[in-house]
Amino acid sequence: MTFRARILGAAAGGGLPQWNCGCKNCNLARAGKIPAQTQSSLAVSANGVDWAILNASPDIRQQMADCPALHPTGLREMPLRSVLLTNGDIDHVAGLLTLREMQPFTVFATPGIHEVLDANPIFAALNEKVVNRTTIALNHPAEIAPGLTATLFPVPGKVPLYLEGETVQTDLIGDQTVGVHLQAGDTDAYYIPGCAMLNDDLRARLNGAALVFFDGTLWQDDEMVLAGLGSKTGKRMGHMSMSGPDGSIAAFEQLDVGRKVFVHMNNTNPVLRPDSSQRASAEAAGWTIGQDGMEITT
Repeated sequence: MTFRARILGAAAGGGLPQWNCGCKNCNLARAGKIPAQTQSSLAVSANGVDWAILNASPDIRQQMADCPALHPTGLREMPLRSVLLTNGDIDHVAGLLTLREMQPFTVFATPGIHEVLDANPIFAALNEKVVNRTTIALNHPAEIAPGLTATLFPVPGKVPLYLEGETVQTDLIGDQTVGVHLQAGDTDAYYIPGCAMLNDDLRARLNGAALVFFDGTLWQDDEMVLAGLGSKTGKRMGHMSMSGPDGSIAAFEQLDVGRKVFVHMNNTNPVLRPDSSQRASAEAAGWTIGQDGMEITT
């Protein structure tokens, strides 16, 4: 049994280039000078035949078209067995609407995330007669594809932007933002595309893992402010930055992790430029910068 992971989308919400952004990275991507990236999603399999997708991005139709392993095997036969959601963000659930053509699969999520879907009638387009919505309790493993189990656990985060009220807590611990512990045979891998901080519980969970895909939204906390693209910091958005004493690179230094891969990178992040000093620093610290189409096997 071989665990396979393919990054379907390495960018955060909006992708690279983002449709309304004229930042340096977006302009370079439009010109073909750096690789474009679609929005956050990962495909995983324990046998290379049956697949689960973690988070259904708005770009899922193109992502699946670009991945031969996810192509139809018959007139209406697909290798897709399930879609698992790590939160209710638009860039993680909107792609479900693309998968509405009466195709059987299972949507796995926590009770809190399912409540978000149930509250919006548009998701009834996923006909309940063929698309099974299955609840996963925190810290209880579930088989999401043959030979592949997923255990969801809470990570510090916040509710989706469209559910924010006047007061926003960015380090909530509950079932609204979760990480995924993937197990296939002897392989332990983790997928955490959104995380506000690496607390003691997360440190203990991740230590000894063969592979971790981790939130790489911003290089530095005030990145978007300095770029003139908004007033929110990474912390305000519920994401820890890569650099700095409180960043993910420093936080992982004392952990024993076989391979560390950044995913969910905002269009402003300089690591998306292959020749940037920030990318060189991340790679020197043992990190891989994820990109669309990257495949990893263990």
